[in-house]
Amino acid sequence: MGVGTGTDDAVVIVGAGMGGLAAALLLVHAGYRVTVVDMAAGPGGKVRQVAAGGRLFDAGPTVLTMKWVFDELLAGFGTTLETELRLTRCEVLARHYWQGGQQLDLFTDPARTRDAIGDFAGVQAAAGFSRFAADAARIYRLLERSFIDAPRPNPLSLSARIGLHRPAALMALRPYTTLWSALSGYFTDPRLRQLFGRYATYCGSSPFLAPATLMLVAHVEQAGVWIVDGGMAALARRLTALAQAAGVEFRFGERVVCIDRDRSDRSVIGVTTDQQQHLRAGAVIYNGDAAALGAMLSPAASPPRRPLERSLSALVACGLAKPDGVALAHHTVFFSDDYAAEFDAIRRHRRPPADPTVYLCAQDRSDRGDLADLPAPGTGERVYSLMNMPADGDGHAYSQSEIDQCLSSMQRRLAANGLTLTYDRRLLSVTAPDWFHRLYPGTGGALYGMASHGAMASFRRPSAAGPIRGLYLAGGSVHPGPGVPMAALSGKIAAERLMADRALIGRSRPAAITGGMSMRSAIADTTR
Repeated sequence: MGVGTGTDDAVVIVGAGMGGLAAALLLVHAGYRVTVVDMAAGPGGKVRQVAAGGRLFDAGPTVLTMKWVFDELLAGFGTTLETELRLTRCEVLARHYWQGGQQLDLFTDPARTRDAIGDFAGVQAAAGFSRFAADAARIYRLLERSFIDAPRPNPLSLSARIGLHRPAALMALRPYTTLWSALSGYFTDPRLRQLFGRYATYCGSSPFLAPATLMLVAHVEQAGVWIVDGGMAALARRLTALAQAAGVEFRFGERVVCIDRDRSDRSVIGVTTDQQQHLRAGAVIYNGDAAALGAMLSPAASPPRRPLERSLSALVACGLAKPDGVALAHHTVFFSDDYAAEFDAIRRHRRPPADPTVYLCAQDRSDRGDLADLPAPGTGERVYSLMNMPADGDGHAYSQSEIDQCLSSMQRRLAANGLTLTYDRRLLSVTAPDWFHRLYPGTGGALYGMASHGAMASFRRPSAAGPIRGLYLAGGSVHPGPGVPMAALSGKIAAERLMADRALIGRSRPAAITGGMSMRSAIADTTR
């Protein structure tokens, strides 16, 4: 496949999310003329901020992991993420509470986590964690370069990359075992199965249906979790500034309404925006949810199908609050009493769970829970609250009464686990699935593309190659999946695929990116 026949060295990127920003940096470094168009007022995509009570809040992802992805991206510009941003590495990964205030902290240091689990649930549980951590690390090492940081494979090509002669390694991935079932082999305590089962929700899925392969998230967290000074939105702003300095043009507050093709309908020639601007380009990278691509293409283009099953949505509430009771860390989880009932309500009955697990991000606190600055008298500290929801935002408008019911459900769970959170509901910034659907069209409010349910789910995500020549896909709904670093990797893969295609049709473009992602030839990396 080759790129289109518009302006050969011009690329338009639709969407300034993490995938779009990563692609823009790689392409401008390679000599392409890059324009990024986004209907939002600024960069980030799902990495967004909202205002409440006169303060700014991260209202999307709150965790930075896999820092190496961004360090490799920035190596081509002679810098690192820690040079560009102030980062604090967490010692406490997260704090967890159950009914009555039962508490367990997880740490970056696996030995500290093992000891904490031993104190919490006994010697056998500590030994189970050691086995779990070792297996999670093994899964991650098997998949890091063969799947995560590679063009989307199929089962056969993945087997070839890992090694057809290594059946034990392939079976170690445990794709046919659910995460929940696998956890019972490590932990008899249901609280620990609930804790580690939560990793499925990191990609918007149910632990009762997601594959045990997702154990690798445990290793990703132990390899490092960072708090970004200024919030995750500061990461998006800094990448944007670096791209602008290198020559990328950003057009914010402008929406792409159509991806234009030549008369043969076989090649991309640019895009049209809602401001009646026709931006010609030899290639387009679409950094939006794949479910919305069809609205920009004619039926003849055969866009990616709607996901077989949407991932989770959420209700997110941001506001100034006064916590009282159990101690908060930067990341704190309050577990429901019945995890199965919670996911049954969301998936089977398509309704908010009556007893939700609640995630809080105390954005003014350190990983251990220390307040960086005391709140002004009479106000409160910044608290982000999240509960999982069905992705039904394209068919259901949430009333204020329904939102109040969700907020009350979260308050009851917090109280049952030992925390009272006092705030003025009138001053909250609340985002429900219908609003997420408006922010991210075509999704129904699903925040992670398709659900990762079943052994083949990862292979069903769209690849970087779009349905027409010169169109490429990036973002959390395509391979390798959701999350800030994974979305950035999708942008890298899309950019490298674009450059490889250009080289194959004889265009005069640089074939390698010195110091670029993975420090490998852009073309060699896409043809593995």
